Amino acid sequence: MSSAMYERMRANPKFQELVSRRGRFAWTLAFVVLTMFYGFVMVVAFNPAALGQPVAEGSMLTVGVAVELFMFIFFWSLTAVYVKRANTEFDALTQEIVKEAWKENK
Repeated sequence: MSSAMYERMRANPKFQELVSRRGRFAWTLAFVVLTMFYGFVMVVAFNPAALGQPVAEGSMLTVGVAVELFMFIFFWSLTAVYVKRANTEFDALTQEIVKEAWKENK
């Protein structure tokens, strides 16, 4: 593709919409992940005894291990949500932008 075509794509309002929506979504997910992760680290640092408690009486599973397993599954789920949205909504918008740029090129 030529640099003129890239400029037309960048000037397309749909491109600005794509960049804005994708960025906002990515930053939201990043905020959620970082808040949970650093929140967990802060609990480890300032109240480790709370994480050492068993989940149920007589259980070998502690609260800390259960929370970390939940976070692991939750982070994988957030990744799946991002991939699904990227492969549907964001890719569809990208294809529209490219089609419009090709039409203008001809």
